[in-house]
Amino acid sequence: MKLYNNIQPDFNPDTYIVDPGLQQAAEVAFALRQPLLLMGEPGTGKTMFARKLAHDLGKNSGEYRFIGKPLVFNTKTGSSARDLFYTYDSLAHFQIANIRQEASARLPKTEDFITLQALGLAIAQTDPRQLDQYPSLSGKLETQARSSVVLIDEIDKAPRDFPNDILNEIEQQVFNIRELDLDVKRAADMPVMVIMTSNSEKNLPDAFLRRCVFYHIPFPDKDGLLNIARSAVGVAPDSLDFERLIDYFMEVRRKAARKAPGTAELLAWLRMIGVEKIESLDDDRNRLKLRKYLSVLVKTKEDYDAVKDVFSR
Repeated sequence: MKLYNNIQPDFNPDTYIVDPGLQQAAEVAFALRQPLLLMGEPGTGKTMFARKLAHDLGKNSGEYRFIGKPLVFNTKTGSSARDLFYTYDSLAHFQIANIRQEASARLPKTEDFITLQALGLAIAQTDPRQLDQYPSLSGKLETQARSSVVLIDEIDKAPRDFPNDILNEIEQQVFNIRELDLDVKRAADMPVMVIMTSNSEKNLPDAFLRRCVFYHIPFPDKDGLLNIARSAVGVAPDSLDFERLIDYFMEVRRKAARKAPGTAELLAWLRMIGVEKIESLDDDRNRLKLRKYLSVLVKTKEDYDAVKDVFSR
């Protein structure tokens, strides 16, 4: 068994190529202080754009003092509206309170079992002083007011009511910690940029969509894929026949019956080819070696059977 060192590099926001339409949509969303809803097939860079935007705003935000990394909420099928702002571990609170009561010890404070989540943390961070009376919460914040990019990833996974339940909080950027009877508000002069992603697994409510700036990230054409590959794959530009490899990749996408590979799979595939130093694709043996890495591009037997002969010519 041949073992490789880790060849999956850390994400480099400086190499992320932003589609011009996406750049414009982000600027409009920021100007209107509305969430940016990104759709597109998996692997088109929706999630990575939030990291790119936070990085760029962190370098150039001036008076807003943006944090350079996004605060991320990974939506789950059981997510509730409150989960986006904070969680309260009532079970742990109850258990510890009982133990300490029996031992005649100091009872725990409710705030000790509350954890701010992505959007709640971002709103609180715009004015940390509003939590000064709750040290266990304020201690998780930076002392200075900061702006943030918040990524709500794969919002279409949430229950149907989730988008409607957060309409007011998203629009007003204020939420209530019920257990403390405390309203936490965004400071007027410190914006919070919200990015939501969806893989279009189900339709989102119209009332929710009206409050968003929408952009569908198109899958790149051949020239776009070449630019992405050359900037992000991490190998010398002359060491791979990028143009021909992109042609192979696009043929795999055309023939895949179930799930066409995205740009993430393309980059992983090219990195493996670079490690193996498969340079000349005019050599039949080298072309056949490409089949070894089909498992990076296709994820079902049906797709494998449909594309396995692509590299034989």
